[in-house]
Amino acid sequence: MKMIKWLIANQKQVASGAALFLLVICYLQQKQMAKLRQEVKIEVIQGGDIAKSQMIDSLHDELFIKSVELGRYDLTLDYLHDINPIAAKQFDDYFSHQTE
Repeated sequence: MKMIKWLIANQKQVASGAALFLLVICYLQQKQMAKLRQEVKIEVIQGGDIAKSQMIDSLHDELFIKSVELGRYDLTLDYLHDINPIAAKQFDDYFSHQTE
């Protein structure tokens, strides 16, 4: 009850303090966001930097190889589901629960 009376009596000061607090929080958030925007930079390579270009090509090649290998595993598992559902279920159970 005393708190409510105090808030009513000091309504302008409480509102001013809350508004100032929110402005400071917004300012600090904007400052942090500006800092993060400056840190994240995506470089577009236009043939000038051969070392970076080769590294990106190498990573792309490795990703492609792993994607093909993953596709082969998926096809093999689908085939296993067709010819031996019990083994496929054992594989799924092991993959889902034992490899985490």
